[in-house]
Amino acid sequence: MRYFLFILFTASILYACKKDKQDENTKPEELNLTYIYIGDAALSITNDNKNLSIDELIEIRFDKPINPTTANNAIKLIDSDNQDITVTLAFFDQNKLLKIDHPLLKENNLYTLSISDDLKGAQNETFTKQTYTFTTTTLPLVLEKIWIDGEQINPLVTQIDVDRIPTIKFGFNTPLAQSDLKDFSTFSSNGAMLNYNLNQDDDLTISFSVTQELEDYQKFQFTISSQIQKRIGKPFDGLELNFFTQLDSSLKFPVISDEELLTKVQQQTFKYFWDFAHPVSGLSRERSTGGDLVTIGGSGFGVMTIPVGIERGFISRADGVARLAKIVDFLAKADRFHGVWPHWMDGATGLTRPFSTKDNGGDIVETAFMIQGLLTVKQYLNPGNPTENTIISKINALWEAVEWDWYTQGENSITWHWSPEYGFEKNLKVRGWNESLIVYVLAASSPTHPITKEVYDQGWARNGNMKNGKSFYDIILPLGNDYGGPMFFEHYPFLGLDPRNLSDSYANYWEQAQAHTLINRGYCMANPKAFVGYSGDCWGLTASDNHEGYSAHSPTNDKGVITPTAALSSMPYTPEESMAALKHFYYLLGDRLWGEYGFYDAFSISNSWVASSYLAIDQGPIILMIENHRTGMLWNLFMQDTDVQQGLTKLGFNY
Repeated sequence: MRYFLFILFTASILYACKKDKQDENTKPEELNLTYIYIGDAALSITNDNKNLSIDELIEIRFDKPINPTTANNAIKLIDSDNQDITVTLAFFDQNKLLKIDHPLLKENNLYTLSISDDLKGAQNETFTKQTYTFTTTTLPLVLEKIWIDGEQINPLVTQIDVDRIPTIKFGFNTPLAQSDLKDFSTFSSNGAMLNYNLNQDDDLTISFSVTQELEDYQKFQFTISSQIQKRIGKPFDGLELNFFTQLDSSLKFPVISDEELLTKVQQQTFKYFWDFAHPVSGLSRERSTGGDLVTIGGSGFGVMTIPVGIERGFISRADGVARLAKIVDFLAKADRFHGVWPHWMDGATGLTRPFSTKDNGGDIVETAFMIQGLLTVKQYLNPGNPTENTIISKINALWEAVEWDWYTQGENSITWHWSPEYGFEKNLKVRGWNESLIVYVLAASSPTHPITKEVYDQGWARNGNMKNGKSFYDIILPLGNDYGGPMFFEHYPFLGLDPRNLSDSYANYWEQAQAHTLINRGYCMANPKAFVGYSGDCWGLTASDNHEGYSAHSPTNDKGVITPTAALSSMPYTPEESMAALKHFYYLLGDRLWGEYGFYDAFSISNSWVASSYLAIDQGPIILMIENHRTGMLWNLFMQDTDVQQGLTKLGFNY
């Protein structure tokens, strides 16, 4: 028994000693740091922490809840002068997440974040001291606001209609001296450096002013170089501020009556077809750059200008008749393909000049424009005069030789081109709605090679599929693509064909022409692309030259180019709106747009471009449609042709 008690006592002593030794070796549980973020940048205890935010919260996450009381003393933010920064601590996620709010830190300064071992966990866990150093970023110079003439603007958008003595203010995010800005800024126009002044409004705002009134309708550019950062020690993205000045509203030419102005425009434009005609053929050159290249369609317009020139007293009747005789004789010997002339030909020889690949033969649309002109002139000439009667006979021969039906290829539509080398391979069908209504009217009117009404209905009208019927700018468009397309659609076919009372089962053509014109003007007034100069007085999109070459401009193909013929040739449809455009072009744009043969072909203020040339197909309609507006002369002549009357009746037109 004594032995058993001795063993039990000894075991108890050994167990107690072992337990005491285990307690001595067990360490308290530790509190560990998971991450530290300043803004979206993670702090590293080993790597450099550079370019950190000066105003964003510091976030610290631990793996266990912390004791908030210990955190206030244990966590310090220290500046480069070893001074504590007053901070505010906020605790989240059951005290595992700590957010430190602090005053705005200095740029490009060294700071220390210290977490001492006084920090404890909620269960008295211990923490091993950690220290992080970081350098704050240097904030960039930011141009926060720009005001032009008192209105805040978006510098990424080119500004238009700016006063010619503008007031421009620049507001920055940090103080900037005007002397620094002056040394790193430029003001220019078309590559030429201009003088300007800068004034210090306050630490953050600098004003720009010019030393003299700027030119009107010019593009100007104010730039601030990114190299300014070398002076101010702050990065800067640079600035390129573009703006256009407003138009000088002073009149460039003496005011004359509206009738005198219309006559002046007709007479000056007439010179293109009279003075600049090809000396051998009398036909119209394609454009005013010279050479032997003549255009059949443009020459058809030119032919029609001769009666206008005679009646307006620009030329004598004898001279006009002599010119017509020359033209008709040349057309009779020039290249024709089943009676159809090519788009272009040599004005000296009459040989075909290819217009494009596989287009080196007959062009039925250009030919229609010529025939429209010839039939109009035929009605003007006096059959009682032997010379004029001879011309009439020759016109009849040219008219009757055109094989309109052959260009259908036996189908219910007319094909635009035929080439002796490529045949109908180009295979472009003449379908509405566009400028080619006159093709089908003349084809139906032909006394020798007519088409049937089915060709008109199925080929041109596409069984009614050329209709539109949608509204644009609160105007219903009867025919064609949305917004109507280029304005020449309403000019070329109606130089002779009178649209005033013209209708069929597809449309009222006067309503079509008016609607298309007003939609074109409405688009320019809306100016969705913010091009310079567009307005209710400066409008008109149609095919013309442009700063990149040539294009059929329209609301769906807007390159910032206004073409005067678009508005001027619409004079019958929109007399008030077109007259306002004419006065704008003549009195306000003046000699920047008015030249030897009337108005230059086109202009784009946004692209600092004005055409230096004239195009026959754009100049002709100006003379002719102004005359139709004034007297209806060309409409009356063309509509007197009995063949045309029969053709219109055949196609179901009311006229």
